[in-house]
Amino acid sequence: LAMGGNYTQPKFILLGITDTPWAQAPLFVLFLLIYIVTLLGNIGLMVLVWVAPSLHTPMYFFLTHFSLADVCYSTVISPKMLTDLLFGDKTISWAGCMTQFHLFALFVTAECHLLAAMAYDRHVAICHPLSYVLVVSPRACWQMVAWCYLVASLSALLYTGCTFGGSFCRPNHVDHFFCDASPVLRLACSDTRGCEAAIFALAAANGLGTSVVILLSYGRILHAVLGTSSAPSRARAFRTCASHMASVAVFYGSLFFMYLQPASRHGSQDKVASVLYTVVSPMLNPFIYSLRNREVKAALGRCRRRVLNL
Repeated sequence: LAMGGNYTQPKFILLGITDTPWAQAPLFVLFLLIYIVTLLGNIGLMVLVWVAPSLHTPMYFFLTHFSLADVCYSTVISPKMLTDLLFGDKTISWAGCMTQFHLFALFVTAECHLLAAMAYDRHVAICHPLSYVLVVSPRACWQMVAWCYLVASLSALLYTGCTFGGSFCRPNHVDHFFCDASPVLRLACSDTRGCEAAIFALAAANGLGTSVVILLSYGRILHAVLGTSSAPSRARAFRTCASHMASVAVFYGSLFFMYLQPASRHGSQDKVASVLYTVVSPMLNPFIYSLRNREVKAALGRCRRRVLNL
């Protein structure tokens, strides 16, 4: 890592969420509990879908990949954040910083596209039930998931190249709890306006493109359900769509706040927004998207009875 002049400085220092000593221990306990719940909820859902034949459907196929993305990008962020809070050693190597950002960008971008695929799946299931088996076939499901990971991989390469492609000559303090684009680019010696514009354009393409698919899909679902179903069915569909859209609003709202604003407007509030989509959202998603469903509750009951019989 060239840091100007003729010397190198191969490490960054993450300033973390707060530098207040008395807050370190409570935050460690809080985020450790959140991370444990995140792992238990998402991995538990993946195992349940794997062992329960009744959940071998396109919707839960997408949900398992969604849970996998939650586990992966939460794990990219949380363990380092927890060790920093516990031990106070907030250094990270240049390679470690770049790897952390690259994996984070990959899985967050994949999650955006998986959310769009899940919304499209529900749209076809409710609005076009007769053609659902043909449109959302196993082959089509694998193609959509492959597309999600392909776009995410290419996007992550571009994000990482734009963020770490220049030289760094300023103090190596990253004002964040993980290596994100904006705080890292503030340390660059060279002009970063082109990189910032490229990151903005790519984030807009991924974020706005997938959010439009999600909004249109849920809009069509609500229109179809409100027009044809009974009052109890309408209420149930509205509650389901409302909870899903609330989760999407928190996730996309915090992402848009972080990546679709000028670099000059970034500040300390960025850390709050980052906590929402890196820590809180992965914990809530299993409960919002699956554990309230009757199919999942029934599968849990059958698995519990099977274990008790053994």
